[in-house]
Amino acid sequence: MRKKLFILSNESISIEDGKFFCDNIDLKSTPEGLNKKFEVNLFARKSKKKRAHEIKIKKIKVFNNLLSYISKVISASKEMDSKYLIISISPYTFVISLFLKLLGKKPIIYLRSDGFGEYKAILGRIGPVIYYFMFIIMTSISDLISCREYILKGKKGKIVYPSQLDSIWLRKPKNLEIKNFKLIYVGRLRVEKGIYFLANLIKNKRDISLTIVGAEKGSSHKINQSNLKILPNQSNKSKLIKIYDDHNIFILPSFTEGHPMVLLEALARRKPVIIFDEIKHVIGDKKGIFVAKRNYIHFFGTLNNIKKNYKKIQKDMKKNKLPTNKEFIEKFVKFIDDFKEN
Repeated sequence: MRKKLFILSNESISIEDGKFFCDNIDLKSTPEGLNKKFEVNLFARKSKKKRAHEIKIKKIKVFNNLLSYISKVISASKEMDSKYLIISISPYTFVISLFLKLLGKKPIIYLRSDGFGEYKAILGRIGPVIYYFMFIIMTSISDLISCREYILKGKKGKIVYPSQLDSIWLRKPKNLEIKNFKLIYVGRLRVEKGIYFLANLIKNKRDISLTIVGAEKGSSHKINQSNLKILPNQSNKSKLIKIYDDHNIFILPSFTEGHPMVLLEALARRKPVIIFDEIKHVIGDKKGIFVAKRNYIHFFGTLNNIKKNYKKIQKDMKKNKLPTNKEFIEKFVKFIDDFKEN
């Protein structure tokens, strides 16, 4: 009999015809993968907006407010032989972790990104102070799993490397040459993702086009210029891979990142990647990633360097050893099993 695993998320899930949908692909693939080993019960906030990816597990609960969320967590805490996995630190999950502590349960926190950087990008100077308060308390009453050592800020925890990659992603991509720059960004239209900065940087550049994949409904009006194409979230893997393959450079303009899954997708399709100074920690041992500074001259110098050496860069990228979703889930399961229950 499988043990119960309650996954407690701050993210929003929509319901349509009795099915559940999210925008963050990690919130789909991680519970689905863990459900092969555990009896997963996913709790999340209810979204009024339609989301892109269907989550294919049976037990999902969504809540309109924090009180109903807490009530269900209290009921779940009575389950014997169960574990509790909190995804990320937020005001919602902060309160949930305190209730679990009061109920005698020690949750596992899965830290996917650097909250200090995210909160600073969104809230300014006060952001890291708010996050630090939650971080110190939550990490002192929980076991920790993270995708990067630095995210733990010296706290003891296990490290996993998230991945969505499978045999389809790793099929040989078609070879492209660069005539004009066809850039692609996959992700949300958010300030902390740096997409508004990027759009302004390439404005009025006729030899550069940018395709943005992942716009939420109603958000695309925020950016409107002639060399941009904005597409919604793509739930069809084959269609998303084709979009990658029709472009020649992937760009990730974020001010903060933990372990961006889109980076692995781009590397799997052998697209040279441009990032900026703030997230150079994501490079690791991967080939084909270039760091630009946030100014006009250096950015366009980086583009031209990639264009000049495109075939050699793609040849070097063949040497990358990319983690797969199967490897990620197997390691995640082991770590969850290793943590002792209260």
